Amino acid sequence: MLVLGFASGMPLALTGSTLTAWMVTEGVDIKTIGLYSLVGLPYAFKFLWSPLMDRYVPPFFGRRRGWMMITQVALILTISAMGFFNPSSMPILLATMAVALAFFSASQDIVLDAYRTEYLKPEERGAGSGVWIMGYRIAILVSGAVALILSDFISWKTVYVIMGFMMTIGCIATYVAPEPLKTNPGVERIEPPKSLHDAVFLPFIEFFRRPGALEILLFIILYKFGDIAAAQMTTPYILQHIGFSRTELGAIYKGFGMAATIAGTLVGGAIMTKWNMKTSLFVFGVLQGISTLIFIILEFTGRKLWALSLVIGVENFSGGMGTAAYTALLMGLCNKKFTATQYALLSSLMAVGRYITGAPTGYLVDAVGWVMFFVICTALAAPGLLILVRYNRWAVDMKN
Repeated sequence: MLVLGFASGMPLALTGSTLTAWMVTEGVDIKTIGLYSLVGLPYAFKFLWSPLMDRYVPPFFGRRRGWMMITQVALILTISAMGFFNPSSMPILLATMAVALAFFSASQDIVLDAYRTEYLKPEERGAGSGVWIMGYRIAILVSGAVALILSDFISWKTVYVIMGFMMTIGCIATYVAPEPLKTNPGVERIEPPKSLHDAVFLPFIEFFRRPGALEILLFIILYKFGDIAAAQMTTPYILQHIGFSRTELGAIYKGFGMAATIAGTLVGGAIMTKWNMKTSLFVFGVLQGISTLIFIILEFTGRKLWALSLVIGVENFSGGMGTAAYTALLMGLCNKKFTATQYALLSSLMAVGRYITGAPTGYLVDAVGWVMFFVICTALAAPGLLILVRYNRWAVDMKN
């Protein structure tokens, strides 16, 4: 679980904040940087091909491990190749490679989520998920903080080749990983859908027959709307506007910030044992919205490491609590008969907010300035919180 979680997390920063830092270094204008958030759209639409990975079994390693190996090899090749395309002189080619990377990463997530669900026994899922998230966060630290620090000493091409090589650890884990049904007979047997028609339609029919299905989907898109919009411009704000170095960004924003996120997730999970889901979502949502405003402190302090640490610590801790409640909600909404496809649907909608929201952020900063940008991002938290008024209608089947 630890190593496969690492494999899941590695590609994310390489099409996100690390790629953004590379573009800033090469002098790409902020409007183009904002548009590059669209390269992650495959994460938003992975539910479209998730039924294929449920229905068809590769001729090697079995239903889940076969697809895991295919996607991981594709990721190694794509990540390594990205480094050969300069963002200032070859923006279209680099964008194409970034879209391919996001596609293979989203495909890997589909099958890894299914493998984790099928392999872990019910009593193992809590601990297994915790270890998985730890591996995921370590990977983001490597592809984010470590990659940024390396870029101060070696070329970006070499950085991306090294990051591609790091993905081989996922292939090794996939090779030695057991098949759930062969080595874990206590796990409930899950048969592949009998037809592509069943794989495609039954998960969606079941979901949309629920009370308030459309409200659920709208909430998933909007809950982190403002938080995600601010995150898209955080790297240019810290590097370009405030003037911190890439090493400082990597050490504090990616390093310390990642630790704060993990701490926030753990604290949020602990609090949720005392609070119900609705209360947790609301309180954590308010905190993650307000924490966006704290970036304005840097406008007054300037390039001070203690101020950057404070801002990043508070924002990431609050975001971690929101993520804890958000992830628990997604898991609770999945019917175990259709976990792979339904989780892909829900997490795809979560990605819609991440990538489409980020696209116009560069233009917004250019139009209103940094202070008003963070004020607007804070206000964007309100619509998702208002939908929670309807929570009792569409959460009738959830324990909380």
